[in-house]
Amino acid sequence: MARLALFSGLIIDEYDNPVEVTSVGGEAFYVVDDDGFRRHVESEFVDRQVLTHLYEMIQGQEDLISEGTMKMLGQEDIFTKAMIESSLKNLDDQFDELIERGMPEEAQAWLGMIGFRVVINIHGEVIKIEQPSSSIDPYE
Repeated sequence: MARLALFSGLIIDEYDNPVEVTSVGGEAFYVVDDDGFRRHVESEFVDRQVLTHLYEMIQGQEDLISEGTMKMLGQEDIFTKAMIESSLKNLDDQFDELIERGMPEEAQAWLGMIGFRVVINIHGEVIKIEQPSSSIDPYE
């Protein structure tokens, strides 16, 4: 049960309408307008689909990501590299914690500014993830 929706403000429906977020009984839901009927979809269901897609994009790119991260941090040593690569390999284990704590508002704002959006259908299934330079169908 997720208390917070990770991608609040970044989710739209198939018709390009923004999807609201609400809380029912302490659990976060995305609310999709289905021709006047407000369908409540558990935010965790949608968020895990998006996180799984992002995780799949990272797979096989750990070396490139760790090198770039070390350069950004200004710490290009073997210990930093090992720590970053370990974090990347255990990324799926960190999803539960992210869903529990939520994403910082600054991160959500940044994702919105770069054009990140998630398109879902009325059942909460991810149809498409739009990223700054391309539209990616997670199920192709």
